[in-house]
Amino acid sequence: MPDAAVDVLGSVFKESTGTFLWQVYGWDGTLINQASVASLSYTVYLLADDPEAQPDTRTAVDGHEDVALDKTAVVFDAGQVDALWDELDAVGYNLRVTIDRSANEAFAIAGRYYLVEVRLVMASGQDVVVRSTPKCR
Repeated sequence: MPDAAVDVLGSVFKESTGTFLWQVYGWDGTLINQASVASLSYTVYLLADDPEAQPDTRTAVDGHEDVALDKTAVVFDAGQVDALWDELDAVGYNLRVTIDRSANEAFAIAGRYYLVEVRLVMASGQDVVVRSTPKCR
C-alpha cells in the first residue's frame, strides 16, 4: 500500500473549478470501492500566507465546509485510467471530486495555497482522509 500520509500537490486557476483525483486504499491495503464507503464529504481550506511556517493555520472557505458527496458519483469500484490520469500508472484513480463553485467561489485568491480535504467514513474500520494542496494561479 502506498504511503498513507501524502499531500497531493497541484495547481488551480483563480475563480475556476478544480477536479481532484486520488488513488485511495483502505486500511486493509486494498483499493476502496463504493461498498466500502459509508459516506464522504469535503472541505476546502485557505492556508496561511506561509503554510510551511504556520502549518496549523487554515480557514474553511465559505460554502465549502463539510460538503456531503454522493459516493455513487465520486467513488469508482475499479481504477479509472483515462485522459485525466494519463499514464501515471496502470491502476488509475478511484476517487474523483470536482469542487462545485456555482454558489460559492472556492479558489478566490491567486498566489495562495489551499487544502482540499476529503473525509471518507468507511463502512467498517476507521475513517480515511485524502488531501490535495493546490496553489491558486
